Amino acid sequence: MEYTYGALLLHKLGKDVNEENSKSVVAVAGGEVDEAKVKSLIASLKGVDIAKELESASLVAAAPSAEVPKEEKKPEKPKEEKKEAAAEGLSALFG
Repeated sequence: MEYTYGALLLHKLGKDVNEENSKSVVAVAGGEVDEAKVKSLIASLKGVDIAKELESASLVAAAPSAEVPKEEKKPEKPKEEKKEAAAEGLSALFG
């Protein structure tokens, strides 16, 4: 996650999102740099317009979603009815 956040920070600051800068961001933040993760992130971002992707992600997040019907809760039986039912069950045991 820290590598993704680092890439977003670099983009926001107008810096190149490359291996060297990504390593620097993670290291300065106190993280341990994993070369494989940095290389993977940079490779996956090759040819990606980060600004355009962020804009489309914002539009999806802002789009209204269809309401999911809520489950109707059944009203609980009053405690007296529960006690009566329990008493009836006990009387069946003892005749």
